[in-house]
Amino acid sequence: MTKKHFCLKLIPARPTFAQDMTEAEREIMQKHVVYWKELMDQGLVIVFGPVSDPAGTYGLGIVEVENEELLKSMTENDPASSINHYEIYPMRAITPQK
Repeated sequence: MTKKHFCLKLIPARPTFAQDMTEAEREIMQKHVVYWKELMDQGLVIVFGPVSDPAGTYGLGIVEVENEELLKSMTENDPASSINHYEIYPMRAITPQK
């Protein structure tokens, strides 16, 4: 089965989120990093991390999944989805041969 690629943009609750997180928000974001690292270790995530946009930092991830149901599960189960939200875009990714 051909895998599908998606670009995920994690939009924070406010433009200053990265600079002024509360302790509770920081704890959630630490769990978020652990969660996505585990998905990366499973081969589902190609790259993820914060983007230092002058208009406001946001998260970016590129994923490779077999179906959109898995993608939905991945974003819904992300601890950060309780305080932020995702924009999801399909990609025609060109990746190295495995």
